[in-house]
Amino acid sequence: MEGKTVIITGANSGIGKETAKDLAGRGARIIMACRNLETANAVKDEIVKETNNNKILVKKLDLGSQKSVREFAADIVKTEPKIDVLIHNAGMALAFRGQTSEDGVELTMATNHYGPFLLTHLLIDVLKKSAPARIVIVASELYRLSSVNLNKLNPIGTFPAAYLYYVSKFANIYFARELAKRLEGTNVTVNFLHPGMIDSGIWRNVPFPLNLPMMAITKGFFKTTKAGAQTTIYLATSDEVANVSGKYFMDCKEATLNAAALDEEKGLKLWEESVKIVKLTPQEPKI
Repeated sequence: MEGKTVIITGANSGIGKETAKDLAGRGARIIMACRNLETANAVKDEIVKETNNNKILVKKLDLGSQKSVREFAADIVKTEPKIDVLIHNAGMALAFRGQTSEDGVELTMATNHYGPFLLTHLLIDVLKKSAPARIVIVASELYRLSSVNLNKLNPIGTFPAAYLYYVSKFANIYFARELAKRLEGTNVTVNFLHPGMIDSGIWRNVPFPLNLPMMAITKGFFKTTKAGAQTTIYLATSDEVANVSGKYFMDCKEATLNAAALDEEKGLKLWEESVKIVKLTPQEPKI
């Protein structure tokens, strides 16, 4: 990965941190896009010390805020001549009560789907210019526990709010598949993955009984963050997937989706509505 620039959202903990550490160890230049700069800078120091790679930058990005996404993207477009890999890793889950973002969007959906959707649009010209480039999206098998309601794409007031994590991961899959279709022929690939259930971060606030469906899917087994990062790393670096796009991976192998996830019409509708929710302007890049 020498000479390559990689943006990783949520790189200050969990599998994002492990991904950053691994890619730094391979010589990549890493941009850690994080909400909490204090934690991110501490992690940056740790990575530099461990890998002897000082090409690690920390930049502020709160995916739940459209203003923050636009500011971060404007900074990248101004300062970065190329982006070789964009890794959408950041994610959040709430427990019972939902929260609303400053843009009036339900916070889990804002952070996990709308923020990455907007960011990809704003960086797409740099990615195309950098081709061959890759976009890697961390989704989840937990999408199987939900469905995307096209009549309620800003699901404020959903109870329990933890359910919206599953919905947001389903939205990631629709987004990834439609994005791959739109980027055909550009030499920018898009793949998405299930990292396994990771004993980290976001699941700590999901109490009983909301964690029961999750335990059913994971069969109670959790991976370490290092094991959980392996499929992301594989999709970001491996020559085996250099020309693969629009596919779902698990344990570094292609995996199958359910019939609902293959509904292209629904994926397209979600895309069109997402454009409105993130308020894309005519001046901003289109995909």
